[in-house]
Amino acid sequence: MTTKHELIIQHIISLEVGSKISVRQIARTLHVSEGTAYRAIKEAENQGLVSTIERVGTIRIERKKKENFERLTFAEVVNIIDGQVLGGREGLHKTLNKFLIGAMELDAMMRYTEADSLLIVGNRLEAQELALNEGAAVLITGGFDTEDHIKQLADEKKLPIISTSYDTFTVAAMINRAIYDQLIKKEIVFVGDIFTPFQQTYYLRKNDHVRAWYELNADSKHTRYPVIDDHNRIVGMVTSKDIIGVREDAIIDSIMTKNPLVVQQKTSLAYVAHMMVWEGIELVPVVDQSNTLRGVISRQDVIKALQQIQRQPQIGDTIDDIVASNMKVEDGEETVYRTKVIPQMTNQLGTLSNGVFTALITEASSRLLLYLNKGDFVVENLTIYFIKPVPIDSQLVIKPVLLEAGRIYAKVDVEVWNDRKLVGKGLIMGQIIDR
Repeated sequence: MTTKHELIIQHIISLEVGSKISVRQIARTLHVSEGTAYRAIKEAENQGLVSTIERVGTIRIERKKKENFERLTFAEVVNIIDGQVLGGREGLHKTLNKFLIGAMELDAMMRYTEADSLLIVGNRLEAQELALNEGAAVLITGGFDTEDHIKQLADEKKLPIISTSYDTFTVAAMINRAIYDQLIKKEIVFVGDIFTPFQQTYYLRKNDHVRAWYELNADSKHTRYPVIDDHNRIVGMVTSKDIIGVREDAIIDSIMTKNPLVVQQKTSLAYVAHMMVWEGIELVPVVDQSNTLRGVISRQDVIKALQQIQRQPQIGDTIDDIVASNMKVEDGEETVYRTKVIPQMTNQLGTLSNGVFTALITEASSRLLLYLNKGDFVVENLTIYFIKPVPIDSQLVIKPVLLEAGRIYAKVDVEVWNDRKLVGKGLIMGQIIDR
């Protein structure tokens, strides 16, 4: 039998995208209490069926497909930047493909403006009108209003025109962060997705003798095992280092490492990867709420999963995506890179932003180490020198040089040139992770 809650959700799904929804309306239409209607609408919001915008209300939006999860709707943008909708409310449910900053001449700006994009611009009426005619929504920074004919055009085109009190650079950073958060949600992999379950796990009990370790080692070729008690609760870890010089009749409980680091099935892959890198751990027990062993996850499991994620197609426009996609190898030189400064890489002055400059240096260093077969690079320390501002449309040449490299450590010096002039330098140090 369908519950009232499920009935409300089904009713919301049946509504046309862009429809306004209210607690009172739902309660009256479906003959339920306002409390029941409120809880169902909140559940619909969690499911991505509706979005609530201050001073606008709750509207039905199109639920995102998994492959498009990293794209934001204009309704979400309004909430992110605490904006006010000046016109084009019927288009709030639409998703934006990319955003760009209008800190350039109109002709140049229109080259980059396209349908379903978002133009971030100040009090420039002509730019706002041109963007709407090109099929792009408009975000006005600095708290400015706009003319009535611009609002009317937004209504006709069903493209939102939004105002926010934040400045251009802050708004761009906020939206970029939101896109990155959406990408994390899309790509997130949990320990439960890739771990080795208990039935296939090699383990020892705390009252076993050391000879049991040798028997497991001969059978599995592994060198580290979780240790459990009589109730299958994790109590320690034993590795090859622990048994060196120990008699075979010694009890595991006397030599094991107690209170080991553990994770649960709902722990994210990113967290486990971070733990393994910085703690130098090869294998982590997976437990439930009662600390009962449910399996293990190894460093190899994590590396394979990360490599699989990297092979997935991506269409998100985060700063890192933009930097990586626009950086090319210089002709004839595999360790020199070239990129062009496009609008998404600039600040409110139309020059290369500090965050993008840092990303360029990090990306170039990582590529250099991969080219030299050193492995993946995890940054520990980064020193940046900004020497000259870099205007939009500049062609940059990035030259990373490996200063030092050990088995797990590297130091890279990076120079950034524009028109044969040094515009910035960076010294980057970090760990190398062997693939």
